[in-house]
Amino acid sequence: MTVDALTDVTGVRVGHATRTGDGWLTGTTVVLAPPGGSVVAVDVRGGGPGTKETDALDTRNLVQRIDAIVLTGGSAYGLDAASGVMAWLEEQGRGVPVGPDPAQVVPVVPAAAVFDLGRGGDFRARPDAATGRAAVEAAAASEPGARVSEGCVGAGTGAAVGPMKGGVGTASTVLDSGITVAALVVANAAGSVTDPETGVLYGELFEGRVTYPEPAVHKAARRRLAESAAKGAPLPLNTTLAVVATDADLSRAQAQKLAGTAHDGIARAVRPVHLLHDGDTVFALATGGRPLAEHPLALNEILAAGADLVTRAIVRAVRAAESVDGPAGSWPSYEELYPAGR
Repeated sequence: MTVDALTDVTGVRVGHATRTGDGWLTGTTVVLAPPGGSVVAVDVRGGGPGTKETDALDTRNLVQRIDAIVLTGGSAYGLDAASGVMAWLEEQGRGVPVGPDPAQVVPVVPAAAVFDLGRGGDFRARPDAATGRAAVEAAAASEPGARVSEGCVGAGTGAAVGPMKGGVGTASTVLDSGITVAALVVANAAGSVTDPETGVLYGELFEGRVTYPEPAVHKAARRRLAESAAKGAPLPLNTTLAVVATDADLSRAQAQKLAGTAHDGIARAVRPVHLLHDGDTVFALATGGRPLAEHPLALNEILAAGADLVTRAIVRAVRAAESVDGPAGSWPSYEELYPAGR
């Protein structure tokens, strides 16, 4: 049984830590690899990334397997969340062995942050090591193949897509080969996810399953967005993050290619992308549970699926988001602007 989420990749778990109220609107999401770690790669295309330990994923460098990936709010400050994940992994004896004692390990925890500073009203309310620890503990406590909460949770709590509310979304598929590919996205884009002429989500146009809003609904939505912007437009400092996972046995170079092509999924759902004030970053994770066919083009179906799933995950993130109207601004949700039956 699948749940159409990143956790459909056997052994992968997801945990969220969410902080709201009293100036908070942020959080952290942790993707926990199976015991023994997984092959992980990264591709950074935004011009303003906030990242940690991404150099360790370079195929020329030492570390072969990774135990966890951190996606977090709080911009560069929020990268402190990775410290809490490192501490938890060390307690479990998970990490790169560096001494004769099995407890002597250094967990390498790649992390990337979205910009959500001040969106809850307090600029200093941002994730820290305790937030990261709470997220990884939630991941570890979850059942195998558990459903993953979407919308305004974890790293998507304070996310925004243009003038609308963003969030976390996830999706998966099983290929004809039996290989599972899945994606989890934090949609927090400076660009727009909707066609300005119709209000249709770009991602749904790509998927070919479009229901066009009534013109009057679209006009009312544009008016509402203009009113929200008039309350005080937030700084266009954003980032879309994604983790694409598969149970295929990929090399580090193949995982690197998957991370790169998955960015196409962002470009189909967000316009424009990869700007100087974005930090768009995609991680690829391969657990190695299923062999990849030896044909040199066998990777292609995984590459194509990864990009498609990132697009679908962005759509789900936007549709799952809930409106926020707080001291720092107003971000209406897509579902409020374009209600079902429109």
